[in-house]
Amino acid sequence: MKVAADASRGRPPLPQAKPRGAAGRAFAKRAFDLSAAALGLLLLLPVFAVIAAMIKLDSPGPVLFRQERVGLRGRTFRICKFRTMKARPEPGGTLITIGRDSRITRIGAVLRKYKFDELPQLINIALGQMSFVGPRPEVPYYVNMYSEEQLRVLDVRPGLTDDASIKYSDENALLAGVSHPERVYIEQIMPDKLRINLQYVAEPSLRKDLEIIWKTLVKLVS
Repeated sequence: MKVAADASRGRPPLPQAKPRGAAGRAFAKRAFDLSAAALGLLLLLPVFAVIAAMIKLDSPGPVLFRQERVGLRGRTFRICKFRTMKARPEPGGTLITIGRDSRITRIGAVLRKYKFDELPQLINIALGQMSFVGPRPEVPYYVNMYSEEQLRVLDVRPGLTDDASIKYSDENALLAGVSHPERVYIEQIMPDKLRINLQYVAEPSLRKDLEIIWKTLVKLVS
């Protein structure tokens, strides 16, 4: 795996000293991630098969969408999602999705609404590239805009969910209502997400992880 260099400094973030108890907490977190991801993949195989068939019937192209993201210590990996957009990108497309994006397929809109498109990230979790809870991984383009302080979010594995994702669960609709969505994302939303995630990095705990998982589930069914 490559290491995503920060654009202004040309190097990945340096390792930070681990507080007391960090090793045990990291072991417990990884054990939970691995066992839960393996069980989830096993139980959801029939669901994966149905979704895969629906995607293939809806539009031509692969079932999975894979994209380079920046993970722990700046190492890049390819995130896995169910494909929700047309296989052939339209000219002028952006890295962010805005409202009723014309690139989104019919089945893709349903998958996105209920977050089913994120399920293949159980593979990333099982491989140790992600965790159930942690800062959502960004593409290198945006990570290269991080300040030295903001790069600290790379001190932990990226996650399937976090407090920032819960707060901005309606991000697509929010950006659809502004004239310059990418500018708003870069100048307002991304810094606030990083602020929230830095709080998580500074005060990690398994209890906090369970609270975030619970809040995510409540958000999905509400």
